[in-house]
Amino acid sequence: MLHKKILVELKEYIDFHLTRDEFALCLEAQHPIYKEDMLTGELEDFIKENRKPTLNQILFRYIDEKGVHDSVIYKKAGLDRRHFSKIRSNPEYHPKKQTAIALALALELGVEDAEDLLNAAGYSLSDSDKSDLVIRFCLEKEIYDLQMVNEALDHVQLKPLNA
Repeated sequence: MLHKKILVELKEYIDFHLTRDEFALCLEAQHPIYKEDMLTGELEDFIKENRKPTLNQILFRYIDEKGVHDSVIYKKAGLDRRHFSKIRSNPEYHPKKQTAIALALALELGVEDAEDLLNAAGYSLSDSDKSDLVIRFCLEKEIYDLQMVNEALDHVQLKPLNA
């Protein structure tokens, strides 16, 4: 069960991040990469040079680094064996955001590593989404237990993970 102090910190954390200056967030997000005269060859070169590892590659690298069996991770993330097998066997498979978050929690990743895992699945943790702020808060506080994270989400009237 989460302590009242943690729940108070969670509320302060959400309030702080939801009231950040939106203009500053827009400036941070600007990355113009499109050029009208870009040729097909240049585009292919750009993709080759800038493509990051897939979710599959990153996930199993973290599992290997932790030195745990796959079953430990998928059980801790609340996934069944068949779903996890789909992630393992199909490098192009993109699970739901909640699944990627549950895997990051099961691996007990820090915020930066969790963001890498989520980015590989095509997701991110937004500073303007209340649910994402709860997840980021839990990662920063090293609250990795899925039940406790769901309790924090429920505390602010949000849908739990994998429900």
